[in-house]
Amino acid sequence: QLQAFGGGLVQAGGSLRLSCAASGRSFSRDGMGWFRQAPGKEREFVAAIWWSGGSTTYAESVKGRFTISRDNAKNTVYLQMNSLKPEDTAVYYCAAGSGSKWESHYAVWGRGTQVTVSS
Repeated sequence: QLQAFGGGLVQAGGSLRLSCAASGRSFSRDGMGWFRQAPGKEREFVAAIWWSGGSTTYAESVKGRFTISRDNAKNTVYLQMNSLKPEDTAVYYCAAGSGSKWESHYAVWGRGTQVTVSS
């Protein structure tokens, strides 16, 4: 089971750090991903990290602003979001799977956390 938290309301240019805590089993051998869904839009890929943490992938829209990391000892994945923009407003979801950018490659999904960026 996965649970994302850490969302909230922030002004444009601000920062937030999302956490995704896993329970029930270890996800240390899974790739982990963050996805987001804005109102009226399809869910989209944000960032992913391999099980070892040795490789990360980002959507072009967040590259250079967001950083994904993981602490396997804590069974937790993080998404540090800097220089936030109003278009980053969405519900953010974490997922366990391959560590790719494809939704279909993830089998376990957490409940999302709302991020709202005001202009």
